[in-house]
Amino acid sequence: MSVHTSSRMRILVAAAAVIMVGLSGCASTGTADTAAMQAQIDSASSDATAAKADAAAAKSTAAEALRTANEAKAIAEDTETKIDRMFKKAMHK
Repeated sequence: MSVHTSSRMRILVAAAAVIMVGLSGCASTGTADTAAMQAQIDSASSDATAAKADAAAAKSTAAEALRTANEAKAIAEDTETKIDRMFKKAMHK
């Protein structure tokens, strides 16, 4: 083996070592990035689920308030009708 071929082998081995270290670094960083991204996705999903539950509760409360308001309106209209009848009856006497 000549000196020239030996130095090429050393360069190739060194390059291969650098590539391996670089790839292992990228792989571990990629895994960490993936884990962090998955954590953010999980957190966002959890927040969305909680927001959906809060929205459902708010919708239920609003529907109950609407029913109560409609009942109050009906009672007020009935009371107004009774008062009008009593007033007209009193005016005719």
